[in-house]
Amino acid sequence: MTPAVLVLRDGRVFRGRALGAEGETSGEVIFNTAMTGYQEILTDPSYRGQIVTMTYPLIGNYGLNVEDVESRRPWVNGFIVKEASPTPSSWRGRTGLDAYLKTHGIVGIQGIDTRALTRHLRDHGAQDGVINSTGEDVARLQERARALPGLVGRDLVREVTVDAPFTWREGAWDLARGYQPAPPGECKVVAFDAGIKLNILRQLAATGCDVTVVPAATPAAAVMEMKPDGVFLSNGPGDPEAVPYLVDSVRELVGTVPVFGICLGHQILGLAAGGRTYKLPFGHHGANHPVKDLATGKVEITSQNHGFAVDPDSVAGKGWEPSHVNLNDSTCEGLRHRELPVFSVQYHPEASPGPHDANYLFHRFRELMKRSKGS
Repeated sequence: MTPAVLVLRDGRVFRGRALGAEGETSGEVIFNTAMTGYQEILTDPSYRGQIVTMTYPLIGNYGLNVEDVESRRPWVNGFIVKEASPTPSSWRGRTGLDAYLKTHGIVGIQGIDTRALTRHLRDHGAQDGVINSTGEDVARLQERARALPGLVGRDLVREVTVDAPFTWREGAWDLARGYQPAPPGECKVVAFDAGIKLNILRQLAATGCDVTVVPAATPAAAVMEMKPDGVFLSNGPGDPEAVPYLVDSVRELVGTVPVFGICLGHQILGLAAGGRTYKLPFGHHGANHPVKDLATGKVEITSQNHGFAVDPDSVAGKGWEPSHVNLNDSTCEGLRHRELPVFSVQYHPEASPGPHDANYLFHRFRELMKRSKGS
């Protein structure tokens, strides 16, 4: 197999074999602790600008299919695994990991010590890196890695958002019949697409929402012309402070209709509330993070994918309070307003991949909209 090399900004070098397309790619190198769900991870727009390392040692053993995508295409800048299965086996699988990455032009590397890489990122923080399988001189690759711009201050939302509005009516998946049409909608939702995952749309539709998805740069006035019962703020990639146009729209919408935000949407809501966000050392990426609901005391096992967080103290005294907390590092995992029908979570209740503990949040959003309508 073709030799490949991963070079980090701090000069650390990992040697392995080419995976997927041959060539060169760059981005912020992070790690994901999920054991399954690699296809959903590859197609999650929140990973735009990043090279994803899977900590589970064997990836690709059940192949990839046309149903488990989370957007219209893969978005990761690169992919790193210990071992890519050469013989996937699943009745739903249609292609293997290496072939899928080749088809979509994604450069990857396998055969490196992903435990050592994960420990390095955990100890020194996520950092820019370069994967190369063309035989380029390592010293030159180190220079290129040091010159990479990083994620802070970069607007990656513009790269993943849709160009025009569209409606969504697909609901939950059935083992025998695949994805089914959603039931008639009780509430009309306008969803800002900052990199929205398809399973979020399916959950909204299955909960009884007629969903219209709009580009992230849609002004608040244009949203209100659609007469929504509620507004949804989606997940997405990069630095929330680099998306001021969406922050401005959300600031105008808070207090007019119920608002629910997930992941980047949570961060955008925090900024719209007058708070601040900051970059985490290596982020939260995986399907097994414990989060405590501060209202009930219950602990949820959650799916997460974010590199930034909201400082809850920055919105204290402004009508906002934290609703959930991460039990690993005590970071803010949710916000709610004490008087207005507005709330958000940092984690992913649509659970794709991941557990279903937090699915109740979609029903909470629907009930807020119904009460707001007086029904």
